[in-house]
Amino acid sequence: MTELARPSAKRLQRPSWRDSRLVVGVLLVILAATLGAKAVASADDRVPVWVAATNLVAGDTVEPASFVRADVRLADGMNAYLGADAPAPTGSFILRDVRAGELVPVSAVGSADEVDVQRVTVRADAMSTSGLARGSRVDVFVTPKATSSSGQASVSTKRVLQSAAVANVLTSSGGFGAGSMTSVQIYVPADKVQPLVEAVDAEAKLTLVPSVGAVSGGGA
Repeated sequence: MTELARPSAKRLQRPSWRDSRLVVGVLLVILAATLGAKAVASADDRVPVWVAATNLVAGDTVEPASFVRADVRLADGMNAYLGADAPAPTGSFILRDVRAGELVPVSAVGSADEVDVQRVTVRADAMSTSGLARGSRVDVFVTPKATSSSGQASVSTKRVLQSAAVANVLTSSGGFGAGSMTSVQIYVPADKVQPLVEAVDAEAKLTLVPSVGAVSGGGA
């Protein structure tokens, strides 16, 4: 019988620069290294800033839990935000609303002398306070209490506050339906505090109406 031909062994050859697979492999390594270097450089461009942990309302005192730190990239010249490379300014005051998750502008934090509102607690019909939360904005309407000498028809309702910020919604009392009341803390401009307090003392009815176009609350 005729012997089968034996295949001859081929010697391994050192890859040549002319080998397209080697060239592609080297290019992929270079590309990966370049992208990695860019990613590291990009990360180094981030700066620490303070972010609102909850809805912050003008008049609030800055507390340790008011802010959280975040590392972000800011465009050149954008230095209007409160840097977190220094401790949070606890004890300072919020001068304008800042929503939860927003970067805190430097202009939104100031001293007590710059605050022009005071926190006042009022009781309003539970139906009118339904859906309100910290950070909501409301118009406050006052209906004076009718006296025995004047009929209810002569009593007029007036708006005494416009777009007042809700600081807190407290518990309701009186059950559900008619007669149920809710205590709400609102920030009142200093020149409007006395008229509102006088209305409350006179047992006037207060109705809170969400301001048109205002962003609803929803933060803690």
